[in-house]
Amino acid sequence: MKGIILSGGKGTRLYPITKVFSKQLHIIYDKPMIYYPLSTLMLMGIKEICLISTPGDLPFFEKLLGDGSQWGLRIVYREQAEPKGIAEALIISEEWLAGSPAALILGDNFFFGPRSEFVIVNDTLSGALIYGYYVNNPGQYGVLEFDGTGNVLSIEEKPEIPKSNYVVPGLYVYDNRASGYARQLQPSSRGELEITDLNRRYLEEGTLKVKILGRGVAWLDTGHPSLLQEASQFVSVIENRQGLKISCPEEIAYRMEFISEKQFKELITCLPECEYRSYLESVVQRVTFT
Repeated sequence: MKGIILSGGKGTRLYPITKVFSKQLHIIYDKPMIYYPLSTLMLMGIKEICLISTPGDLPFFEKLLGDGSQWGLRIVYREQAEPKGIAEALIISEEWLAGSPAALILGDNFFFGPRSEFVIVNDTLSGALIYGYYVNNPGQYGVLEFDGTGNVLSIEEKPEIPKSNYVVPGLYVYDNRASGYARQLQPSSRGELEITDLNRRYLEEGTLKVKILGRGVAWLDTGHPSLLQEASQFVSVIENRQGLKISCPEEIAYRMEFISEKQFKELITCLPECEYRSYLESVVQRVTFT
């Protein structure tokens, strides 16, 4: 199973802070936004990742993340010259995927909750897996419609009259047919290859699975100034209350055994003297049960 992070787009909702570089390079409290979706993939056990962004922003991501080897990952980079839809990410990364299933996550989506809520998938996946999340404003997202027994009947993009409060957050898992299916999609009225249309393809053939995320999970879309502020406040409250960091790739790599304790300690020595380094130095001595 490989992972894709789509960090493209023009970031118009966050202008002017996106005038110089991508919104995914701005911070959520104490870390770059991109650390959060990257950490989600890592916690799903994914070690091979393709990051897709604009030609102008890719050098900044490469400077920040490198090739991922410091965290036991293999990160490659691909260009999306124009924002032509989420589903295009599967076309851009098709050669790199080389027939592997993929978990696709949006670079401005933040997830927090037990690992068990995010199904750990493998190369035997057949069909597609998406998630359902209960929100108060479903009309702003792709909305799920269910029958009386919980089966999904339809997915409707930003409907005026939503058929439920369950929406599809920006994390999708597909089998090895997804890139081919994405190539068959027709652009929408806004000229994009819509991820909802791809999900409908799997729904129509009866191979779409939906996992409802429980109330202990937080999902935040950070593409708007107020939402970005809310995400920072959320992380601040949790981290300051517990003294444990959220979405810290170094710690995740160590706890997931992507790197050894020796490699983890060597990694810390390369960091400047700062609060982030002090936290990592305390990780080896700290006993946790999650």
